[in-house]
Amino acid sequence: MEWNHITFFGLGLIGGSLAKAIKKVYPDTHISVLDKDSSSVQIALTEGIVNQELKSFEEIGKDCNLLFLCAPVEENRSFLKKLKKQLSPHTLLSDVGSTKTAIMEEAEKLGISAQFCGGHPMAGAELSGYKASDALLLENAYYLLTPGKDFSSENTEKMKTFLSSIGSIPFVMSPEEHDRSVACVSHLPHLIAASLVKLLKKEDEKGSMKKLAAGGFKDISRIASSSPVMWQQICLSNKKPILEMIEAYMQQLEEIRSSIKKEEPHAIEELFRESGTYRNSMDSSAQGLIHSDYAISIRVQDHPGAISIISTILASNRVSIRNIGINHNREKGEGALQLSFYTGEDCEMAKKLLHKYGFDL
Repeated sequence: MEWNHITFFGLGLIGGSLAKAIKKVYPDTHISVLDKDSSSVQIALTEGIVNQELKSFEEIGKDCNLLFLCAPVEENRSFLKKLKKQLSPHTLLSDVGSTKTAIMEEAEKLGISAQFCGGHPMAGAELSGYKASDALLLENAYYLLTPGKDFSSENTEKMKTFLSSIGSIPFVMSPEEHDRSVACVSHLPHLIAASLVKLLKKEDEKGSMKKLAAGGFKDISRIASSSPVMWQQICLSNKKPILEMIEAYMQQLEEIRSSIKKEEPHAIEELFRESGTYRNSMDSSAQGLIHSDYAISIRVQDHPGAISIISTILASNRVSIRNIGINHNREKGEGALQLSFYTGEDCEMAKKLLHKYGFDL
């Protein structure tokens, strides 16, 4: 299939990153966008990522090959209803939402499941909106696909080939399997992180715990800083799988509590051995659903001018540093200086430059 014309409904972080990745690989593709935030579209037009701003769904052309729904889940579902009469039978539809069952059921109810393939790129960032989008965000990231029951295997292969061409790793599963999987690997961890931070706040009467949390605790609880509104919607739209995972996790905690209470050293040791072995077997070459920071740790000697030298190297090569932190906790053997960047491209360039100048990353 020739991807001559692609339309986006919504141009935030994921939609913008997807559009940039497509334009990078398919520069001649016509990209049109319908978004209530016209300012984002204007920026994308100026950058040459978008070719046309649409004012209403009636303006979506019959020549559109692929239409991505990149708004919040409920907005995408409402848009499907409006779109049905306007939709060309030759246009393929997909979304980027983090829950799949509800929108797949909506597509089936509307009789457009033969054109609809649910999608969920397993990537994200701390910032939101088009300004935070990055062509590299989806590179080496799993891109989950949940084809409608009438969506042909031929079209599924076309979607897989297309996503592979922009650097993502397509992975097909059912909507139900998807929602249960993300409940375990993303939704539950976010809830655990938020509850851990809330527990720290409650127990930290003197403020000393907060100081000690600068190391490992801050790393494992980083995702607690995610958008409150977005996670409110996710928890309610994926209610059943999340509740099942919470129940399963509570049972795990109860087993751990019992082992500690009964002073069972073998059970405690086995917990960490089994968990460590399984974690080490995970694929570290691809991005996961919980986004990684664009950050690097550098082992440097504590002497005057060390930070200045590093920042000068990066600045002279037009690499923008988002934040510089000094990590006093070396429990994992990480470097004392931590740099974070706005984009994956800047992060990769920083690694190359600092390695070239002999810094130990």
